[in-house]
Amino acid sequence: VQFVESGGGLVQPGGSLRLSCAGSGSILYTSDMEWYRQGPGKQRERVAHITREGGITYTDSVKDRFTISRDDAKNTVFLQMNSLQPEDTAVYHCHAYVVERPSRRMYDLWGQGTQVTVAS
Repeated sequence: VQFVESGGGLVQPGGSLRLSCAGSGSILYTSDMEWYRQGPGKQRERVAHITREGGITYTDSVKDRFTISRDDAKNTVFLQMNSLQPEDTAVYHCHAYVVERPSRRMYDLWGQGTQVTVAS
């Protein structure tokens, strides 16, 4: 099982991007899902979190600009990013605990990372 991320790129300040993180393989169950980012010279930070029940939290710097959502039928989590600013430049990673079928083995699964660059 693995997560495959897509949607990163170069965008001007004020622009938008939509990140996707799709689970592949035989997945029985996906836990709460999260997006993290690590900018140049910065520590990794959790950007957004969504529970299986739809409970959502954001780090303060992205509230009202970013929206996390999930599609459990496709084992996919999304991050809609609007009003992007240069300080949002980072490598973004998705994360979740995933249970594989039929083994029921649990994986602490991270996406490969996708670069988001906000610059004029």
